[in-house]
Amino acid sequence: MSESPAPENSGPDWDARAEEVLQDQIPAYDEMRRRCPVAFSEYRQWSLFRHEDVVRVLEDPVTFSSEVSQYLSVPNGMDPPEHTAFRSLIEPYFGPEPMAAFEPVCRRISVALIEELPAHGETEVIADFAEDFALRMQCAFMGWPDALNEPLRTWTRRNHQATLAADRAAMAAVATEFDSYIRDILRERQESGDAAPDDLTTRLMRERVNGRLLTDAEIVSIVRNWTVGELATIAASVGILMEYLATHPLVQQMLREQPELLPVANDEILRIHAPLIANRRRTTRPVEIGGRKIEAGAGISLNWASANRDECVFGDPDEFRLDRDPESNLLYGKGIHDCPGAPLARLELRVLMEELLARTVSIEMAEDSEPVKAQYPASGYLSLMLRIERKG
Repeated sequence: MSESPAPENSGPDWDARAEEVLQDQIPAYDEMRRRCPVAFSEYRQWSLFRHEDVVRVLEDPVTFSSEVSQYLSVPNGMDPPEHTAFRSLIEPYFGPEPMAAFEPVCRRISVALIEELPAHGETEVIADFAEDFALRMQCAFMGWPDALNEPLRTWTRRNHQATLAADRAAMAAVATEFDSYIRDILRERQESGDAAPDDLTTRLMRERVNGRLLTDAEIVSIVRNWTVGELATIAASVGILMEYLATHPLVQQMLREQPELLPVANDEILRIHAPLIANRRRTTRPVEIGGRKIEAGAGISLNWASANRDECVFGDPDEFRLDRDPESNLLYGKGIHDCPGAPLARLELRVLMEELLARTVSIEMAEDSEPVKAQYPASGYLSLMLRIERKG
């Protein structure tokens, strides 16, 4: 898919990959929201930083298409009516009954990981806890063997590096590698026939859309979208939540005493510091946003990390409040493409934080150690040293 040209008589408004942006993303996006809320760059074309503009795009899928990739992307990269059929197929997998059935599994994994933490002392919680949590949860939810944990960890890191470098060849290679993992699993299930385990992966193979079975390519795409989103954002979310509690002891104490507040508190903390930076759209006709004229076929980047901190909606974006209107929080998107896996993400994070706070005495920042912030397209932290005191 070809790129549209830069606006006439205008150069880039910013460099999305400038060192000062990559090193400290949230303040950089805050500054762009105030200085140039509709900004052009050579890397991602048009970026939208204001809440109002992002919501406008989300609520108009006709003008702002989700078909932005040359690869099949089910259902994220589809527009209606095609999107509608696949979305209807996928949503039940994250309904109340599947989530209730998965909660005990989620709790067992959470407890096991917490008990693997040192009883006292300092721990690097990203690689040694948050990533393990995301990997174990995803494999358990999909019905995959634990042997896939390390290949998926390596794949996630390579995917991040290729995306940051905008290296199309590398991105294609990592996509092909992931697809081969999934195709191997599908082949094993097909060969097993009636003896195949009755789990989510097998059930997908029996699903129908428009009266026909899903193709292997469609199943692989669905699984790829679920897995990419799960591994990266859940690991980032765990790091963000733990760092926030470590640096805000009064909030930590409140949630220890009132764990029923965790669902709202988790969403608010992740509004303040987004675990997912941006998503893409493409214009289907010429439009004007924030006084900027944008051609048909232009790439649009929706910057969640900025939109969810817009002062016009949230006042002081760093103020932790539990009485905000949940409809304003774009953590899981909005409109027809809001995240279908939001119930699963919320379940996993709630259960983990419940067990973490119940099984520890304190969570503090490690002495003489600064968190290493993640760089685009990732968010959160690459490294985070915490001092965690477990009970007993």
